[in-house]
Amino acid sequence: MHEASPDHAPITHLALGGVAAVIVLNLLVRTFAKLPGVVNTLLVAAVVAGGMALWFHWQHQRRPQPSERRRLVALYGGILALLYLGLMGLMWLKDEPGPMGLLIFGLHYFCYPLLAWLALAKLQRP
Repeated sequence: MHEASPDHAPITHLALGGVAAVIVLNLLVRTFAKLPGVVNTLLVAAVVAGGMALWFHWQHQRRPQPSERRRLVALYGGILALLYLGLMGLMWLKDEPGPMGLLIFGLHYFCYPLLAWLALAKLQRP
């Protein structure tokens, strides 16, 4: 039987916390700051990515190992991908988006895992 590593739970909790932070911060920034879509996405993605990197460093007092970084970004990006697919489904129900709309939608999504990867990679350097 395969035993779960004790590090799997904190990575899972951190990824779920990052997703929750994305949802809450997006709602707050879009409601109160009234920033344009791209600026809002980049701001929220950068804040959450930086927060996850700092939280990992604070909790473990070390840099994330490459396997931990991959697992964290994959879980965080995977959960967000499922949410974005649901959002895309709602877009299709309302009105079929064109190719440019799908491209912009995809770019908004990819900001989150990309900035998380970069923020966690910054901690990799000695």
